[in-house]
Amino acid sequence: MNGAPPEAEFRTEELLADVMSRRIGDARHIAVGAQSPIPAAAALLAKRRAGGAPYVSILESRTHNFFTEGGRELFDCAGQGRLDVFFLSGGQIDGEANINLVSVGEYRKPNVRFSGSFGSAYLYFVVPRVILFRLEHSRRTLVERVDFISAPGTSPDNVYRPGGPIALVTSLCAFAFDRAKKRFRLESVHPGHSVEEVVENTGFGFDCPAGVPQTAAPSAETLRLLREAIAPELVDAYPKFAASVFGIERQA
Repeated sequence: MNGAPPEAEFRTEELLADVMSRRIGDARHIAVGAQSPIPAAAALLAKRRAGGAPYVSILESRTHNFFTEGGRELFDCAGQGRLDVFFLSGGQIDGEANINLVSVGEYRKPNVRFSGSFGSAYLYFVVPRVILFRLEHSRRTLVERVDFISAPGTSPDNVYRPGGPIALVTSLCAFAFDRAKKRFRLESVHPGHSVEEVVENTGFGFDCPAGVPQTAAPSAETLRLLREAIAPELVDAYPKFAASVFGIERQA
């Protein structure tokens, strides 16, 4: 994704970082995976807005990572209840917030093979606020039912589960997730898009209240923070993203 059209005052990536950041809420500790530059920008934005209160752990970052053994320590931290927010995506996401990071098609002879689940199923169960994201908003990615459940969005009532999804943010809109109903609700539609476009490009059913608002554009202060303060902090973990979106190159 190369950003919003030239005439826009903000890039698509900046809008999505702002949208994700506002769904984080109060947090002590936010963690971000190695291939999630927009969630990383959102987490750092939340930190700036809160005066530096939440700790942000970005795997693969030398600046924002106190872990020395990667995922193992992150999982321990989450299991101890010391991780409040995490971000997950998937090759497929369905209407019950199940995600697929394994494959599409018959399992032994798949049509598509994804990168793998890593610790997604575990973190989905123990982190209280998981924000889902998917840049490609299409019926290919947002499906009625995933081909393989890497991590289930909900669990039976007799399963102890303190964690789970609260939202799904895409290139077209933002959904909230109702764990009791096991269903998404359309919260807002991004500038330049419509409810009809969301419906047309979503493979699962969702609740759609009357008068869905437009997603608020990032404020001038938010854009200043993203471009001047946060973008340089993304360079070490996401050099290609920082260069292509913000024009900031890693120094030799």
